[in-house]
Amino acid sequence: MSKTAKIIILLIAVIAVGWGIGKYTAPSASPENGTNISTGTDLGAEGPEAAPDASAVPGSTDQPAPGGSGNGTSGNNAAQMVVAEPESITVMVNKQYSLPDQYKPADLVYPDVPFIFSEKIEKRMLRREAAAALEEMFAGAKADGVYLAGVSGYRSESTQRRLFDNYVARDGEEKARTYSAMPGHSEHQTGLAIDLSGRDGKCAAESCFAGTKEAEWLAAHAAEYGYIIRFLEGKEAITGYKYEPWHVRYVGKEIAASIAERGITLEEYYDAVPVSN
Repeated sequence: MSKTAKIIILLIAVIAVGWGIGKYTAPSASPENGTNISTGTDLGAEGPEAAPDASAVPGSTDQPAPGGSGNGTSGNNAAQMVVAEPESITVMVNKQYSLPDQYKPADLVYPDVPFIFSEKIEKRMLRREAAAALEEMFAGAKADGVYLAGVSGYRSESTQRRLFDNYVARDGEEKARTYSAMPGHSEHQTGLAIDLSGRDGKCAAESCFAGTKEAEWLAAHAAEYGYIIRFLEGKEAITGYKYEPWHVRYVGKEIAASIAERGITLEEYYDAVPVSN
């Protein structure tokens, strides 16, 4: 055998041995043998299925009500939620957003304005800032020859429960919910809302108050003092309540001016979920 032939046979043998070693010692990355090959940087990138972000879950019961800016919270969920900052002057309380259980403002005072009753009871009170603004509003109305009187200001949750239950017993729940709030959902409990009438008390918290000089003055001037007509005519599908020209709510002059100028509700200002009856 020639020298050249021997060299060729030797090379073939070396190649064959090397191939055999690789075949039986290098595991395959196939599913059949259960072996995984990873680069290291992607290890655990997926892991178990990720839990959803709580802030992205619609109807979260701890989602705060809008308060403090015109951007607010929006959505289409009608679940009830508890407001995060009940002490905020700009807090929104309605059929979706409730106050914390048994909430009571810490700064309730008696505004120095006339009421249709003389007793110093809870419904004569308002929060301090709202009370000061109310005094200024009464003075402004008086200067224009309009004499206002308070009807009902702050209302505790227990009082609201008693009133609501009485209305339900009288008119049925469906009708009662068009003019009365469920306990914990009343603006009166915030200490920032008050029902007003003329000094004589006629049409106090009644539909006949609409069109009176007192109602017209409030519609035209309340925003100058930081108050809004909370339940506007034609907005029942948004607020969930019938038109109440006597029910004013303190939100501060900036927000009140914007709402009055645009003829919108507090819900629309915050781009918040529409309420249901």
